[in-house]
Amino acid sequence: MLLHIENLLDAATVARMRARLDAAGWIDGRETVGLQGARVKRNQQLPDTSPLRTELGREVLAACARHPLFHAATLPVKILPPRFNRYADGGSYGAHVDGAVMALADGTQLRSDIACTVLLAEPGNYTGGELVIEDTWGEHAVKLPAGDAIVYPASSLHRVEPVTHGARVAAFFWIQSLVRDESRRRTLLQLDTAIRQLDAGGADGAAVKQLTGVYHNLLRQWSET
Repeated sequence: MLLHIENLLDAATVARMRARLDAAGWIDGRETVGLQGARVKRNQQLPDTSPLRTELGREVLAACARHPLFHAATLPVKILPPRFNRYADGGSYGAHVDGAVMALADGTQLRSDIACTVLLAEPGNYTGGELVIEDTWGEHAVKLPAGDAIVYPASSLHRVEPVTHGARVAAFFWIQSLVRDESRRRTLLQLDTAIRQLDAGGADGAAVKQLTGVYHNLLRQWSET
């Protein structure tokens, strides 16, 4: 499931983040991936040990926690702290699949069910840089306004096209969901969305409560804790 989340970060927050990121010290992005990823990755990242990465990452996660669509779509149980990357001067990331299991700072591990990219550059300010995600329906090229996010299955083959002018800056991270199966997460999101729409439209309260019970019973059956 590919899902576009609009206005995860407001314009003022994006501008403030960009001012600090544009003055930051970037490193070769290949330092944070394995051998196969290093063969196709040509970008820059903030060092994992950067205090700026920690500070801005917390802001991104706080915005995610406030956004009802993000929570409904991902049902997060663990989130890898966001990283920040920059593509410029022909930088790209060839087709790859994200690692299935990732280490957290506390020594525990995260199963990467869902990937999320939050764009921090306006699409008109750089050329190229589309995130291209492959699924059973073909390829989907994503290039969103600054402050918007895209969530998609981490198991999908995806790439970032070369940036030939300007710079593409983004935050990115992975999520372990309460519900491992992507099709079940989609069903729960559709049901949650329908319940919210019925409730906002003044539908029969008893029916809305019954559907809410169905949602939670499905979540109870499908969740992994």
